[in-house]
Amino acid sequence: MTVFQALILGVLQGLAEFLPISSSAHLALTPWVMGWQDPGLAFDVALHFGTLVAVVWYFRRDIMELFAAVLNVLRKRKATTQSELRAMYLIVATVPAAIAGLLVADYAETVFRAPQIIAVALMLMGVVLWVVDRVASRERDLSAMTWRDAILIGVAQACALLPGVSRSGSTMTAARALGFDRSSAARFSFLLSPIITAAAVVVKVPEAVHGGITLPLVVGVTAAAVSSWLAIAVLLRYIARNSFAVFGAYRLVVGAGVLWLALSR
Repeated sequence: MTVFQALILGVLQGLAEFLPISSSAHLALTPWVMGWQDPGLAFDVALHFGTLVAVVWYFRRDIMELFAAVLNVLRKRKATTQSELRAMYLIVATVPAAIAGLLVADYAETVFRAPQIIAVALMLMGVVLWVVDRVASRERDLSAMTWRDAILIGVAQACALLPGVSRSGSTMTAARALGFDRSSAARFSFLLSPIITAAAVVVKVPEAVHGGITLPLVVGVTAAAVSSWLAIAVLLRYIARNSFAVFGAYRLVVGAGVLWLALSR
């Protein structure tokens, strides 16, 4: 892999991880479209280290508060405050994806990366994202979250193991379907990201750096970190006044283009 290829993939990972357009789809499809060698899932996950750094830094105050809340829950053996409950909700919402990851890990590296499957997932989730955001109410904020909400959002996150679904897209769509406003849906999705991402990084990064820490890897991770920070900042401001329609339309166009390429080759 060249430095240029790593830079492009790093930028795509950073932008697409938090925008509801599926980073895994872009990382799998870009080498296929460009004729590059597929760097594999281990490299993709290594890029997630950059996004992990970005989201932890951006939400550092929230994360420190949530970490303190977890310690309080362990000490008191119950969650009573909003911060303590939110921390528990985030942990509960992570469980479905963790279980699903263990069950379908082999498929995630092989079958799920087929361009036709990714294209269909992009388009279907684009329609769901668009429709749900259009018809769902916007009456709830994070203070109204329940255990049921956390579990359902966690199940939605597990579906994102299929490239094209999008972790942020599935969790924000689930939250919107449950009546949360766009800003609350995005915030919970972003705060949910570090837990599952850190777990994936711990498992896969040793494989990615097995041959040593190369310049392309460093460039890719750095690009992912910078572009992730920008994506978070821009999206939080954008959805405060706009819908998810543009992302749904983007997914439909890209998915249709990929499907056309796959069928014509």
